[in-house]
Amino acid sequence: MKILLVRVSSLGDVLHNLPMVADILRRHPGAAIDWVVEEGYVSLVRLNPHVRKVIPFALRRWRKSLTSKATRAEIAAFFRTLRAERYDYVFDTQGLLKTGIIMGAARLAPGGRKVGLANGSEGSGYEGISRIFHTDSIKLDPRTHAVARGRLVAGAALGYPVDSAPDFGLPAPDLSNRPQWMPAAPYAVFFHGTAREAKKWPAANWIATGLALAPMPVLLAWGSEGEKREAELIAAGVPNAVVLPKLSMDEAVTLARNAALAIGVDTGLTHIAAAFVRPTIELYCDSPKWKTEGNWSPRIVNLGEQGAPPSVPEVTAAAARLMAAP
Repeated sequence: MKILLVRVSSLGDVLHNLPMVADILRRHPGAAIDWVVEEGYVSLVRLNPHVRKVIPFALRRWRKSLTSKATRAEIAAFFRTLRAERYDYVFDTQGLLKTGIIMGAARLAPGGRKVGLANGSEGSGYEGISRIFHTDSIKLDPRTHAVARGRLVAGAALGYPVDSAPDFGLPAPDLSNRPQWMPAAPYAVFFHGTAREAKKWPAANWIATGLALAPMPVLLAWGSEGEKREAELIAAGVPNAVVLPKLSMDEAVTLARNAALAIGVDTGLTHIAAAFVRPTIELYCDSPKWKTEGNWSPRIVNLGEQGAPPSVPEVTAAAARLMAAP
């Protein structure tokens, strides 16, 4: 059996799609699973050794130079690679026009099926026009958890129940080859940055939490100049904090993978730490907890709720419990 997964973005959504791979292989051990994903997230998908082939998609970059001969050649090469195989199943678990077009262009083996979402979840960017590319559209409860959505679509199409904890297929921590920026001692990482202002936790709260963790090193990651300034503000109030250099996606994943404690707002890197089952505290300030909370391990604590951010005492108490656990 040959299966193609189409989930191109964003970081957290690609991560939440990974358990589909283990589910499918548990019921169909010989299946060959390929994946179309935005080029920036290729390294994340490749961490799962059970994905046979990753097909990079670069729409974010191509949009900037659609009239360029080189860009047109890249797009043509993408579609040639996409159509080089005939698939028994193609799954689009994103439900957008662009992912529907990818699904539409993929080739099916005789009797093959193209399966996607019949509806979006609450607050999602689902585009109903994507259904024109389906042979089968699977309807789900609008409040289905982000990890469960892809798993339930595949289970409905392939005829198996989704009745186990999610397996992301990610490798164990590896401290054998520490990057220069990684301390020798166990460290905490704060994923304080997010694109939407309302999802942020105040800098004063981060400072108070960092002081409570002393003397443990606290590493501050950032992805934009604004987030860097916020990291520097936090570090100015926390003697044991270090503002990291700008990290690549691979390095950011390494940061999350090896943390002794990760504390972060509702953002992709926080969810990556939870997927690696590192001791993780997810902070929900202005997004619904039901959608993405890490609910597969007691090593993950989810605090706050949409419109009701967690307090510093709640976070420091959860940190103390996690660090005391065996």
